[in-house]
This record gives sequence, structure tokens and C-alpha cells, in this order.
Amino acid sequence: KIMILDTEMYANTGGQQSKATQMSAVAKFAAGGKNLMKKDMGRIAMSYKNIYVASVAIGADARQTIKALTEANSYNGPALIIAYTPCQQHGMPSQLGMSHQAEEQRKAVECGYWPLYRYDPRRAEKGENPFQLDFKKLKGEVSDFLAGENRFSILDRQNPEIAKELHATLQAEVERRHAERVRMAMSDKQLYKELSKTYGKKK
Repeated sequence: KIMILDTEMYANTGGQQSKATQMSAVAKFAAGGKNLMKKDMGRIAMSYKNIYVASVAIGADARQTIKALTEANSYNGPALIIAYTPCQQHGMPSQLGMSHQAEEQRKAVECGYWPLYRYDPRRAEKGENPFQLDFKKLKGEVSDFLAGENRFSILDRQNPEIAKELHATLQAEVERRHAERVRMAMSDKQLYKELSKTYGKKK
């Protein structure tokens, strides 16, 4: 059983960028804003089909976190939980400080910056979809969330043109990944209906 406390950087060695650092974030060795999306560790783990995987943010949904921990613990096999873990080096939120991290986690989930889901291989054994998306309807823009954290807003101040471009790309990629997860969570019947609508419009 493994829990990853995802700070989206090498936080305990000085705040360097890593593969977990999100696009447009400013960190050591990414002073001009990271220009690549963070690695989707959950998707990589799910591709093995026999690993329990969950993405959680306790400040956004404590019940979902507890449910994921309980399921992971009872699963007879490898289990991975990826937990969104705010860090002081995020400068977040830039005006309120770390005492408001639960509210910031909620904002991250609502705009789609951080997904909440559970992947349980036992469901597939029962003929059910193993992937469950626990927050489906996004609210607000990613840019509003980014504005509250110094690791992103510093780029707006230092290089607004690059910041605008990277933030827009991040928004589009967040929406694409969310749409993909929504499809993953659909039953075969729902997916067929959705695809029929899409192809029907094209015709």
C-alpha cells in the first residue's frame, strides 16, 4: 500500500521542479514557468489493471478520502493513493496562508485542477466499471485558482504574455483530461449513447 503526498515539486529539498510540477508553475529550474503538463501517475498505475488507484484531496472531500483509504486497505493487492498536499512553498493562498489550505484544495477540485477518482479492480471482476469519478461537474476557471497561489501568479507579474499562453494551455488540457475521465466513468450503454450523439452531429 503506497500513499503519495503530492506537493507538485521536490518540496523538502528546496522547491525544485519535478515531473509532478504542473504546467506554468514557477519553481527552481523552471523560473520561466514549466511548459509541460505534470505526469499523470494515476493513469499510468491504472494501465496495469490490477492496482487499486485513487486520487484524493481531504480538504475538498473528506468522505471520498476516507472511502478510498478503506477500499485501498481492504484490497488484496497493490494499492496507490495520490493525495493533493499543499506546501508552504506554493505561496498558497498568496494572501491568506496555509491555514486556508482546505479551501484551496476545494477550489483546485472544483475547477478540475485536481481530480477525485477511485479505480477498483474488484468492480471489473463483478462486471462493473472499475473507474469511478467522484467529482464530475467542473465549476469556474483554472485561472481563478492559479491567481491565488504565488507559484503561478508570480509568472503573471514577471512575464504576462507567457503566463497567459501557459495558463490557457493548462486550462485546455485540464478540460481534455476531465472529459476523458468522464468517458472512462461511463457504463458501456452511456458511452455508446454519447458516441452516437457525437457521430450523429458530425453527419
